[in-house]
Amino acid sequence: MQPIWLQPNGLILLNLHYNMSSVLLSAKELSRSYGQQHAVQNINFEVNKGEVLGFLGPNGAGKSTTMKMLSGNLSPTHGEIIINGYDLLSQPKQAKTHIGYLPETPPLYKELTVKEFLSFCASINNIPSAKHKAAVNTAIERCGLSDVTQRLIGHLSKGYQQRVGIAQAIIHTPAVVILDEPTSGLDPIQIREIRHLIRDIATEHSVILSTHILPEVEMLCDRVQIINNGQLILSDTIEGFSQQMQTSHLLVELTFPPTVNVLENIAGIITVETITSTLFRIHYSPEHNPTNEIVSHAATEQWQLTQLTPQQHSLEDVFMKIIRDEQAAQ
Repeated sequence: MQPIWLQPNGLILLNLHYNMSSVLLSAKELSRSYGQQHAVQNINFEVNKGEVLGFLGPNGAGKSTTMKMLSGNLSPTHGEIIINGYDLLSQPKQAKTHIGYLPETPPLYKELTVKEFLSFCASINNIPSAKHKAAVNTAIERCGLSDVTQRLIGHLSKGYQQRVGIAQAIIHTPAVVILDEPTSGLDPIQIREIRHLIRDIATEHSVILSTHILPEVEMLCDRVQIINNGQLILSDTIEGFSQQMQTSHLLVELTFPPTVNVLENIAGIITVETITSTLFRIHYSPEHNPTNEIVSHAATEQWQLTQLTPQQHSLEDVFMKIIRDEQAAQ
């Protein structure tokens, strides 16, 4: 039996080729070279049903090149891409019916109205004529376009144009939706709305989200991958990535401090960094937090504790550390 999806507006859409396997996209040994320059080198990963995969990396790392290969807009030098059971290289027509793609610049015909453009998108995606109206109406409702259906796309704000771009990517209910920098250039209100829309899309599609905005990854993604210099250097759940943010430093200020050696002998402390004569940065292993021991020693030995502040790594700190460590290892 084929899966039937009940849309929020009560419309029922039938995807005749939806694969019941949990893996909807698989990339193996994916590479792209330009002469002697390797833009992407031997990338391997999978995307599961209902998952949002964040694709991170500094500018020029290979993110957009990878997105173009996954969407079928750029041929890999070598490697394999399987979309919902179809080989993108040997079965491009079948595979592309299961891909929705929003490049960084939305592919819009700005002289058309929103409804005209989405009707055109329904046609080129081979949605049967009898289902055109339902598909267009569903995309309009899901992307919050009901108030602008008769307006020319060229007269819409950038945020609404981005919504239209997302609508064309999901109108044929693809297995995998690929979004390249979907909130680039938007104002804070538009960004919040687009993020909410992406999370909603992920309930029925697998989403690959290419971005350089770290909070976006933390808010939207289930898994994160970091690419640098064309190579995949990290693949982890967002929980695993966030665990690296856990504090392992304390700022401690003591009016009458002991010697550094005394502090380093407290259980759990690895090293002590002297900032001033009374201010210290305590480094410890996360599983052995020495806070209680420091407070106890300060009270009994009259060090007069005036500050004890945990220092938490930001997502940006973790990202930069991973990039630096990878560059140092080369």
